[in-house]
Amino acid sequence: MGHGCITLSIALLFLLGGCGGGGTPAPSLPTKAKSLAAEKKKEGPPKLAETKEPEKKEEAEYSYNPIGKPDPFKPFIQLASREGLRKAATPLQKFDISQLKLVAIISTSYGNVALVEDATGKGYVLKKGTWVGKNDGKVTKILKDKVIVEEVYQDIFGQTKTSEISLFLHKAEEGGES
Repeated sequence: MGHGCITLSIALLFLLGGCGGGGTPAPSLPTKAKSLAAEKKKEGPPKLAETKEPEKKEEAEYSYNPIGKPDPFKPFIQLASREGLRKAATPLQKFDISQLKLVAIISTSYGNVALVEDATGKGYVLKKGTWVGKNDGKVTKILKDKVIVEEVYQDIFGQTKTSEISLFLHKAEEGGES
């Protein structure tokens, strides 16, 4: 029991000495932080590091000059609006000119008349001024061996162009029809 009593009394002394109240209190961290804050208040607001704005080099502002250049957002192929298109006034305007075959040319006192066939074999009469084809072609001349049709269209730059399309009369050869 002797050893146990001594150990117990030493432990008791340490406990009571640590809680005790005599002596000067040791400075703690929070009081140091308070004193630093008080010193900073005396100095005034903290000075921010002077930041120099980077000098901006004056560059010429770029501007696009579209004169003489095509519009990059405009489509290459211009589609005609539905309002601008008129309905096919004749059955010949439902066909492309390449689908028609010139069969005969008849000379009359009023001028030449041409006969054409479509792919199904149905025949049509062409006179000067008759509208033919999907692209609003117009018969301008009917000669002895061919019919000339003029089509007006717009190219990719929007310019109006005229093209002449000739339908030639194929004569039947002696061995059979062509």
